Amino acid sequence: MKKIVHVVGTGTIGEPLIGLFADFGKHLGVDEVTFHKRTPMTTERAKVNHLIERGARLAVDNDKVADFEALGHRVSQEAQAALERATVVIDCTPAGNENKKVYEKISGPKGYLAQGSEFGFGKMYAMGINDEALVPGQDRFLQIVSCNTHNISCLIKTLGTDDSGERTLTKGRFVCMRRANDVSQDSGFAPAPSAGKHDDPEFGTHHARDASALLSTIGWQPPIFSSAMKINTQYMHSLWFDMELSKPTSKAKVIERLKANRRIAMTERRSANQIFSFGRDHGYYGRILSQTVISTPTLAVKGDREILGFCFTPQDGNSLASSIRAALWLMDPDPRALAEQMAVLDRFFFQEI
Repeated sequence: MKKIVHVVGTGTIGEPLIGLFADFGKHLGVDEVTFHKRTPMTTERAKVNHLIERGARLAVDNDKVADFEALGHRVSQEAQAALERATVVIDCTPAGNENKKVYEKISGPKGYLAQGSEFGFGKMYAMGINDEALVPGQDRFLQIVSCNTHNISCLIKTLGTDDSGERTLTKGRFVCMRRANDVSQDSGFAPAPSAGKHDDPEFGTHHARDASALLSTIGWQPPIFSSAMKINTQYMHSLWFDMELSKPTSKAKVIERLKANRRIAMTERRSANQIFSFGRDHGYYGRILSQTVISTPTLAVKGDREILGFCFTPQDGNSLASSIRAALWLMDPDPRALAEQMAVLDRFFFQEI
């Protein structure tokens, strides 16, 4: 049986995912990549044709075939047929939960993924955070958590445990300074910094709540609280963290633990502009796939049990990496096969920036 990945949507998550599977399909063990685009647009004609030229196959709704062909696109199949013949479906639209009603009626695919905003779609997942929580044959619907949830959870799991694996985090506070919008988007830009509301009495904002929900899949619900504000930049999300531990540590030990995690990037830089530029020049589709980028000069240990610092969330690169690994897991959960397949992307998990 052919292994087919079908991506629904061609936005800021969908487009690079289609490209990744098209470019590295042979190494990832994927035989075919199909994608569904709902609306024919002259402004996106070049993008769609380029994806097709790289080997991805376009699927559209039955009543839109003529419209897409009029734009010069080569339509390979009808959207419903593409869903039914897929091995894994990755929904990259803001309507994942609504589309789930359709997916539940289709028996062909081994599983389905939705992205961060689609809370309740299925079990939450982030690569390297809760891999052990996935149950083969049972977890067919997975929600890939947001890029900031990846960042917070990675910090907690890396710095909130000791070398023996004991969980030592007693309290965590996080301030998410969110970019206004993606560089590819014209709408939603913030003209000035705008503070978010603390609308959750336990967690503050959804960032800590989502991280807690993710970690709960491995039986861990640490006391964490988050605040958020949107700032007038398109570069990267920034994150300030303050983590209190039950055991003593030092700055040297903190750096040692961070460097031991190959999914964490370290940098001497303190500018989102410079880090974003590095991703543009060296990443895939401009993306750094690492979970987080730690600014080493900002790290501090207060007393011997409180870790503070700044880090940067690599756009949605961490969500892309988790989406790929989750799709491969649904096709074959063997950890050795997964490690071999994901190795082709190691070049985009930077340990130094």
